[in-house]
Amino acid sequence: MYAEGVPCWVDAQLPDVDAGKRFYGELFGWTFETAYGASVWARLDGRPVAALAHKTDGRMPTVWTVYFATPDAEATARRIQVAGGQVVMAPFPVDGLGTAALAADPEGAVFGLWQAGSHQGFGIRHRPGAFAWAQLYARDTETANTFYGHLFHEALFGPGAEPDFGRVPVTDVFPEVMPPHFLVHFGVEDCEAAIGAVSRLGGRVTAGPFTASYGTVAVVTDNQGASFAVLER
Repeated sequence: MYAEGVPCWVDAQLPDVDAGKRFYGELFGWTFETAYGASVWARLDGRPVAALAHKTDGRMPTVWTVYFATPDAEATARRIQVAGGQVVMAPFPVDGLGTAALAADPEGAVFGLWQAGSHQGFGIRHRPGAFAWAQLYARDTETANTFYGHLFHEALFGPGAEPDFGRVPVTDVFPEVMPPHFLVHFGVEDCEAAIGAVSRLGGRVTAGPFTASYGTVAVVTDNQGASFAVLER
């Protein structure tokens, strides 16, 4: 089980899940199986790495969302509100797999919470084709550090912390008008080759490649407009 505050799962809300399966299956070598409802789990070497879900409301953004582990989603949601964040979607059960919630930090960046049931989260990470990092692009990194530091202190600053979660100004990579947001990073063996594959599959490159403290990064969108990053370490 993942410790509180550690990124433990990601999902994409897409207009066309089948198109997403073709795109990500080719890009990362994922295979897929039905998870619950209209959602599918992506697997790498047989282990779960992400979910693709059908976007039921066209007004919702087409996005990747990162989920942070929590032992008690209800309690964490209350702490988020006390700290100046918002609960976008109150904790709800997911078919016996666990309990999920959506929240936003004081600057409006949206993230998820996951209280594990039978589904613990990533079965594999930190390798090509799997989750590698979550970067928060914030207007005010001091505000972000204060909020997340109180919310997930042990994961970020405790002994032996390996948070897989960074915080930088949004203007480091994006135009000033870009709202604060999380960007999910997936590992790749070769960043240049990965962005070539993204373009060939109908996606596009929006930033980079550039060198960050944690590796070589390119920000891309898939063939339906969901943004993510590829990370070569």
